[in-house]
Amino acid sequence: MSAPSHETRRRPHRVYREGTDPDPRFSLANERTFLAWLRTAMALMAAGVGIEAVNTTTALLHAPLVTALAVLLLIGGVLISAVSFTRWATTEKALRTGRPLPPPRMGAFLGYGLAAVGVAVAVLLVLLGF
Repeated sequence: MSAPSHETRRRPHRVYREGTDPDPRFSLANERTFLAWLRTAMALMAAGVGIEAVNTTTALLHAPLVTALAVLLLIGGVLISAVSFTRWATTEKALRTGRPLPPPRMGAFLGYGLAAVGVAVAVLLVLLGF
């Protein structure tokens, strides 16, 4: 019995069955971008947990607003985490098949989302008298 080929061992099959291996530098850059999105997702989730931890230990007057902000950060982190793998796979397929790279979608979501969170935090700080 022969050993499985290199292509059949690589996962996900839906990515590696198509096209040919691109220059390794491009695949590694795609992987670094994927890991950067995961770090961003973890930072958002950590911020949400941190805000809620401060909220519960200081008994702020507007606790429901602070909790809502924490939940928004957590949801944002979860969404970015979930979408980042799909983005990696789509980009890797494009690299392997010579198609154009997919347009960036998460950047706008994250940029506008963080701007909205920043405004919400500023408003909370003013309302709470900090």
